[in-house]
Amino acid sequence: MELDRDQLQSDILDLYQREQQALGEGGTLDLLERGRQWDLSGTLSAGGVIVFPHAGVADCGHQVAEAVHACLDSGADKVLVVSVLHAFTEEMQEARVRVAEGEDPAGFRHWGIQGPGLSGLQNWQHDHVLMTWRHLWAAETERRGIKGPEVIERFPYLAAGKPWELPGIEELVEIAKDAAIVSTADAFHHGIGYGDPPERSYDPHQGGLELARKTIDEGIEILSKGDYWGYNQHCVTAKSDARDAGQVFRYLRGPMKGRILDLGYSLADELYKSPPPTWVACALVEWQMA
Repeated sequence: MELDRDQLQSDILDLYQREQQALGEGGTLDLLERGRQWDLSGTLSAGGVIVFPHAGVADCGHQVAEAVHACLDSGADKVLVVSVLHAFTEEMQEARVRVAEGEDPAGFRHWGIQGPGLSGLQNWQHDHVLMTWRHLWAAETERRGIKGPEVIERFPYLAAGKPWELPGIEELVEIAKDAAIVSTADAFHHGIGYGDPPERSYDPHQGGLELARKTIDEGIEILSKGDYWGYNQHCVTAKSDARDAGQVFRYLRGPMKGRILDLGYSLADELYKSPPPTWVACALVEWQMA
């Protein structure tokens, strides 16, 4: 059955709004406290990158909270969020498929970088990807009684193995000179609802999480080498949504070594109206300067 991307986008936005409302103040503060089990502020201060997931808030909100704390504790005056931009239109989906098959990204109008304050396409405004990040950032800065660093959100699309050619990349290079950098990724979508055959669809606790870890580690190794096109193609097979964001933050920071700090999962069978198993891995990844 063909995916109705408009309906999916609407369903996800509704789901995330309901999840945030269900959290309430108490649930939000609990996630922020759970995020303190790590302290990665030094990683950001040293020029590294933290990558947090953006799946169900109850499943990965504590991982997002860690990234919030790290930014606020890093001493940075500016935070650059290099974000995923989901393909919620058929035009965007066709573009990324054709680019992955070798076509020149310059032939597609979504090639480039979107974000607040920028002219041009505004698909980012209707993307759920940073809803949890923004919610927890607002809650934690309010709790601390501070304004916090300036936050700049950018959404690259169609990096195509050559992030240095993306229109608008020069702005990010300048921002990155004195900013902490975080990014987001749901790096492994799996199961029947994501197109895997039933015989190769694994429950998270019956081999699925092991497969997720292996697959995400493979992507980390490819990106650590600066193999941008290889990473682009890895994301296709891994069903990772971070093909563009990953290439861009690696280009901005240069050689780094990544590692998974925490790995969980978020069920998606009801969202996709699909039989289980249908789920997404929730990985918190730390990238340290090499």
